[in-house]
Amino acid sequence: MMTDELLAEARVTINAAAANVWKALTTPELIKKYLMGTNVTSTWKVGGHIEYEGEYNGKIYHDKGVIKQLEPGKIFQNTYWSSMGGKEDKPENYNLVTYRLYEADGKTTVTLTQDNIHSEKEKEHSAANWNMVLQKLKEVVEG
Repeated sequence: MMTDELLAEARVTINAAAANVWKALTTPELIKKYLMGTNVTSTWKVGGHIEYEGEYNGKIYHDKGVIKQLEPGKIFQNTYWSSMGGKEDKPENYNLVTYRLYEADGKTTVTLTQDNIHSEKEKEHSAANWNMVLQKLKEVVEG
């Protein structure tokens, strides 16, 4: 890892088994509930595409990526490019987003990281967004 590369990180502990959290991470109807109404389309296979579509603050977005790792109940990792990020759709502008799940005593801790961040401001912004998403994920799963 390069020294100038920043990593945004967010974490939440959910009162549920990892299998329940996993279901929320990979079920489009559930994703829509915690990811700001986003419609997700994917084959849910490593190497397959994942697409996010919706509307945010009156703007239509179409974000996308490729699934890199998919280990049920443990890890979900995909590349991610946002149409609203202001960056060109090319490989160096994709982030790698990784959800790691750790189950202990009937609770699951979800740690999310996002790489390819270029400033402290961008890091804080991403971490704040992801923390908000994870809090909503917790509400949906515990619901």
